[in-house]
Amino acid sequence: MGELFRSEEMTLAQLFLQSEAAYCCVSELGELGKVQFRDLNPDVNVFQRKFVNEVRRCEEMDRKLRFVEKEIKKASIPILDTGENPEVPFPRDMIDLEANFEKIENELKEINTNQEALKRNFLELTELKFILRKTQQFFDEAQLHHHQQMADPDLLEESSSLLEPSEMGRGAPLRLGFVAGVINRERIPTFERMLWRVCRGNVFLRQAEIENPLEDPVTGDSVHKSVFIIFFQGDQLKNRVKKICEGFRASLYPCPETPQERKEMAAGVNTRIDDLQMVLNQTEDHRQRVLQAAAKTIRVWFIKVRKMKAIYHTLNLCNIDVTQKCLIAEVWCPVADLDSIQFALRRGTEHSGSTVPSILNRMQTNQTPPTYNKTNKFTYGFQNLVDAYGIGSYREINPAPYTIITFPFLFAVMFGDFGHGVLMTLFGVWMVVRESRILSQKTDNELFNMVFSGRYIILLMGLFSVYTGLIYNDCFSKALNLFGSSWSVRPMFTNTKANWTEELLKSASVLQLDPDVNGVFNGPYPFGIDPIWSIATNKLTFLNSFKMKMSVVLGIIHMLFGVTLSLLNHLYFKKPLNIYLGFIPEMIFMSSLFGYLVILIVFKWCAYDASTSKEAPSLLIHFINMFLFNYSDPSFPMLYSGQKGLQCFLVVCAFLCVPWMLVLKPVMLRHQYLRRKHLGTHNFGGIRVGNGPTEEDAEIIQHDQLSMHSEEGEEFNFGDVVVNQAIHTIEYCLGCISNTASYLRLWALSLAHAQLSEVLWTMVMHVGLNVGNLGGGILLVLVFAAFSTLTIAILLIMEGLSAFLHALRLHWVEFQNKFYVGTGFKFMPFSFETIREGRFDE
Repeated sequence: MGELFRSEEMTLAQLFLQSEAAYCCVSELGELGKVQFRDLNPDVNVFQRKFVNEVRRCEEMDRKLRFVEKEIKKASIPILDTGENPEVPFPRDMIDLEANFEKIENELKEINTNQEALKRNFLELTELKFILRKTQQFFDEAQLHHHQQMADPDLLEESSSLLEPSEMGRGAPLRLGFVAGVINRERIPTFERMLWRVCRGNVFLRQAEIENPLEDPVTGDSVHKSVFIIFFQGDQLKNRVKKICEGFRASLYPCPETPQERKEMAAGVNTRIDDLQMVLNQTEDHRQRVLQAAAKTIRVWFIKVRKMKAIYHTLNLCNIDVTQKCLIAEVWCPVADLDSIQFALRRGTEHSGSTVPSILNRMQTNQTPPTYNKTNKFTYGFQNLVDAYGIGSYREINPAPYTIITFPFLFAVMFGDFGHGVLMTLFGVWMVVRESRILSQKTDNELFNMVFSGRYIILLMGLFSVYTGLIYNDCFSKALNLFGSSWSVRPMFTNTKANWTEELLKSASVLQLDPDVNGVFNGPYPFGIDPIWSIATNKLTFLNSFKMKMSVVLGIIHMLFGVTLSLLNHLYFKKPLNIYLGFIPEMIFMSSLFGYLVILIVFKWCAYDASTSKEAPSLLIHFINMFLFNYSDPSFPMLYSGQKGLQCFLVVCAFLCVPWMLVLKPVMLRHQYLRRKHLGTHNFGGIRVGNGPTEEDAEIIQHDQLSMHSEEGEEFNFGDVVVNQAIHTIEYCLGCISNTASYLRLWALSLAHAQLSEVLWTMVMHVGLNVGNLGGGILLVLVFAAFSTLTIAILLIMEGLSAFLHALRLHWVEFQNKFYVGTGFKFMPFSFETIREGRFDE
């Protein structure tokens, strides 16, 4: 269990890989996912590394697969995901993969090109069909109009042609030329205005909408178009009209003069459209077959190609010896996994067919190793909460195991409600029970994925909220009467303090129970808070006092636990100075002041009962007087005998701890530095002469170097050490006060949650409960729906998020700053896991 409370022990190792076996060995290490490669060629340009051509080939294959994937998604074909983890292809298989992908890409491109040409042809024929149909309607209308108004010579004739003026006889009647075409419907108004302005009103435009939307051959989108026909006279207007049509991207089509020709052309167009539709259907079927075959294996292809690319990218981080027969790599790896790494290297060598084994050699280094905390699906979420603040320094205490309990508990202190806790627990249980099904669905909803990754956090927060809700005796703002009430009233009282009569009970709206009367109070409630407090007028006063003291007690215990954990760090890193000049005065300072306050709170709870409760003094006044050494006021009696002497002693001890932390450590560090410098003068040229340092002295020097976090003794700067120690001392002493006050957020948010829940019940549910007839039952259903929605939206989601953030702050700032440095860097092993899970872009 040691690795759970502290990060894994890491080592720097050197790998000697034979050139022919390097690819397979790195492949096996990627499947294992336990080594982090270091870049041994930081100054070499990425384009000048040995395996850059292989990386480029993999990127080209990846590009082709992305093209195929895009086509598959465009065709709405589901990509098959069997969860298979294919083996990495050998380098010799790259040619076959490239040829296969090239063939599929070329086939798809050819199909797309042909299909686009066919669709463009189909679109043109369809537009021509509509032009012929609409134009015939124009001419039919014009002919009818011409017969009705024979007196007008300018009316359109059915035999209108595009004859040039020179071809007409001098006595020929006036004839108009025309052009017909198709234009996007939204451009019609602008098109019409432009024609009118440029041609000065000497053209006649008729247009009609095409009812069926047409398909764009390039984008595949539906486009709404209209047929138009423009009549004009003369070549000048003809050229202007054609220029405008070209500018508005209108498609012009030839239109015959006579109805017979138009009818014959329309029949031919319809025949060609039918033939073209059949060819298009066959082309689409072929395309679907190609894409469906690719969809079955594209995920496996993606994994293979990206594994190969990752391997070659990793090989580019290695050095190649002068003989070109061996690759040298440096890796960080956990000491506990060295055997499995050796086995993976042996397995890779066997797969490659090489007879020379790969060598793993552990190295000694002064560099700080990466931090690696092993997690499982339960601890993963809590470890992420800690890492979001900062990655832990190498081998320091990991707060995550303690956060598993303290985080949901502090959340529940603020969120304590039995009903809300049950709802949150059910949501957490649902995610945990269905986690395998949810994981297999691989949803892209980022918010849900974030909530799902913290499913065990939510589950524990819900369970702890159920517990604290029972302690507070709060369920949707109502009290649960599980054990009756410890307050009871007998029918007859002889005591004058509680001489209640039946008339008094009927007339008085508020009555007071006196705990000092025999028979009224039957002793402490078995569990939690007595339900009678839910109807008491002084309920808020009582809960304020209870929750405020509870927050202080929990906060100080939490901080003392954090300071205690720092002792484990000092012991592990063998820093005795930090224990004697840091941990001990810190514990004395906090315990003598705030630890004593906790003892006073518990003592007051135990020392006073119902009969003496009115004589109980204020702890706040006692605590202030303790600092001021003010014991002369007779209105504040002592809690116990000898209190004055003990409190004076504790305050003096706390004040003495300040110079203990502030002065002694810098002085001791300077003394050890001077001693080490003096001992170093006995060494000359690396040869020990005279009375050199003994083994004990050498150990002291090593410890001193660790204490100063410095490898060179000459780097010791007394001024910097004094300033750093002063900052640490001031921050700790003031932090003890401010952090204790910060834990009062437990009281504030708990009170806010309870009051908000009560307001919601009073203002919403009472509306339905106050109506006693049948309509009230129907109204209650509607009111309950509104109450449920508001409860989930406000009290569960908004209040839950608020309590979550405050609990997170209490851990990051008030708890972890007592022992957690968090200046490390994360262990990022070379692993194929992200590729297997389909997170290709990470």
